[in-house]
Amino acid sequence: MDIQELAKEVIASKGGIAKSADFVAAGIRAVDVVNMCNAGYLDRVCHGYYQLAEQESSSEEQLLATLIPKGIVCVESALFYYGYSDFAPRKWSIAVPRSMSRTKLKIDALPLQAYYMQPDLYALGKTVDDFNGVTLSVYDRERTICDCFKYRSRLDNEIFNKALNAYANDKKKNLKNLSVYAKKLRVYKKVTELMEVLLTYQL
Repeated sequence: MDIQELAKEVIASKGGIAKSADFVAAGIRAVDVVNMCNAGYLDRVCHGYYQLAEQESSSEEQLLATLIPKGIVCVESALFYYGYSDFAPRKWSIAVPRSMSRTKLKIDALPLQAYYMQPDLYALGKTVDDFNGVTLSVYDRERTICDCFKYRSRLDNEIFNKALNAYANDKKKNLKNLSVYAKKLRVYKKVTELMEVLLTYQL
């Protein structure tokens, strides 16, 4: 098997995007990877990650799952996913551990808005769901609403107000979890005051 066929097998086994370490493990030298890029056989997705030049570009969801496995869809992107916002964000809002290197998030093919989380809050409300056929981590409804209060200054007023009203009308809401999360995120007073008004209005 020639080096290109071997590289193709490695990439296929990794779902369409392979790391430098995957090639090394298969016996392909770093210089061979560089040569295949220069020859137009491989495309560099970002530092240390490659795909076949002939294949269709990976979806943003696939890139997110492969390149930032610790990322959790949050805030604006989560609001849009749950139908709490009509505004499709130009960037993926992603929660990552505060310890994550900034350089790992520099991906030309994937516009990102990073939210750096402290360790004790990073996994709060984390769940997984299907995004166009790709499984991604995403904060649940209640964590997303609490984050709207936590990052209020980053959100447009219209998006903020629409999200809260949509949540108040959502039959899948869990007010008990909302209360628990709000206390841990230190937005309990703001959340309860506003949600009580909205929920009373709904009755």
